[in-house]
Amino acid sequence: MRSRRIIGLISLVLIGAIALSGCSPKGEDVDTSLEDQTYRIGIVQLTEHPALDDARQGFVDGLKELGVNIEPDYQNAQGDIPNTISIVQKFIKDDVDLIYAIATPAAQSAKQATTEIPILFSAVTDPVEAEIVSDWEDVGGNVTGTSDMAPTESQLRMFNEIDPDIETIGILYNTSEPNSEIQVREVKELAPDIGLKVEVIGVNNVNELPQAIDALVKKVDALYMLTDNMMAASVELTSRKAIENNMITVSAEETQVKGGLLITNGLSYYELGKQTARMAKEILVDGKEPSSIPVGLAEQTVTTVNVKTLEALGLDPDLPIFKDVIEVGE
Repeated sequence: MRSRRIIGLISLVLIGAIALSGCSPKGEDVDTSLEDQTYRIGIVQLTEHPALDDARQGFVDGLKELGVNIEPDYQNAQGDIPNTISIVQKFIKDDVDLIYAIATPAAQSAKQATTEIPILFSAVTDPVEAEIVSDWEDVGGNVTGTSDMAPTESQLRMFNEIDPDIETIGILYNTSEPNSEIQVREVKELAPDIGLKVEVIGVNNVNELPQAIDALVKKVDALYMLTDNMMAASVELTSRKAIENNMITVSAEETQVKGGLLITNGLSYYELGKQTARMAKEILVDGKEPSSIPVGLAEQTVTTVNVKTLEALGLDPDLPIFKDVIEVGE
């Protein structure tokens, strides 16, 4: 009987030790309810424009919907890559639980700065080519996230669905954005099979854009807008120039259509942010390692049309391509 009492006492001690382990430091298994835990997340965003803002807001809203309490520290690098490095270094010093990097340069800076803190990225087109992860499936290390790679082929086919006479499309892009180089290469590879020629003009800064657009519209029948941060920030200028020249515009994503371009069958950066939030919960709450989570592509695309631009271009709203779409710009 005495031996049983001793065993019982030992069991109680072990149970108590297990219960107390719920108060262990960060990095160990913690048996804490979501309501009692708040996670500090450093958010570094390359620059402000609607697409990246949506990726940030979708992430924050997504975690809230999942019941995950966060203390976000949002920092905007104002388009300056060295700023992204300084911001990430501050996050490391502050010992945040996770870093959320929005856009390729921000993700690259985060990866270079730490191998310990989990990093999630979004608004990165090809994270393998950008050397952010080792592989789309087997990412390796402490970094994973979501890609904004667009369904380029279906978007290019929209030109001839709207106007079969379109032969040459034009692309403006920022020569310093790796994502844009990747997209330009893809468009050039796909266009011949769709019956399109491509004219491309690269710019180094926003001051070159007006002259570049004026030069491009003289050579092409329509314009295609990439998921390029500089172009996205200047979408109203591009839209105005296109309408002045009675030129159809197809975009890689929906916020540019909200900004005045005609149409896209593209991703929602807000939904992409929410998709990334689900990854954050897996890491922070469920204890998954980033290395075990493959890079995600947008789970859904939507066809969005700017009806104001549609009217300004005098297009037939009864064309099949304009049926059952999300309308913006009213």
